[in-house]
This record gives sequence, C-alpha cells and structure tokens, in this order.
Amino acid sequence: MMEEQENKKDQNKIPDKGLQSFAKYSGIAFQMAGIILLATFGGIKLDKLTGWETPVFTIVLSLLGVFAAIWITIRDLIKK
Repeated sequence: MMEEQENKKDQNKIPDKGLQSFAKYSGIAFQMAGIILLATFGGIKLDKLTGWETPVFTIVLSLLGVFAAIWITIRDLIKK
C-alpha cells in the first residue's frame, strides 16, 4: 500500500519538472521578445520625432535590445 503511494508520487514528479522547465524557458522567450520589441518600437518613435531619412535610432535601439535581451537571459540562466 505504501509502495503504491510512493510510486504515484514519483510518477507525478516527472511531469511537473517538465512543465516547470517549459514554463521557465517560454517565460524567458517572451521576456526576450518583449525587450527587443520595446527597444525597436522606441527607436521607431524617436526616428519619427527627429524626421531623419535614415532610421538611426531604430537600428541602434533594436541592436541594443537584442544584446540586452541576450545579456539578461544569460544572467538569469547562470543565476538559476
């Protein structure tokens, strides 16, 4: 009787770990996408305000957004 309960507990732990990993990594992906989109959107808005022909702010801020997203992701993965 006790062995059956322990086996059920062990079986329940395996899917939970997979679900936790899925939630963790999908959360990181959404965080990265959010950072990049906000930086790019800010660059577009700044380019519209300045009225320059070349989209300097869009290019610079989108690249900074990508690097910031990668840096934050690596920091989070090392920390956890």
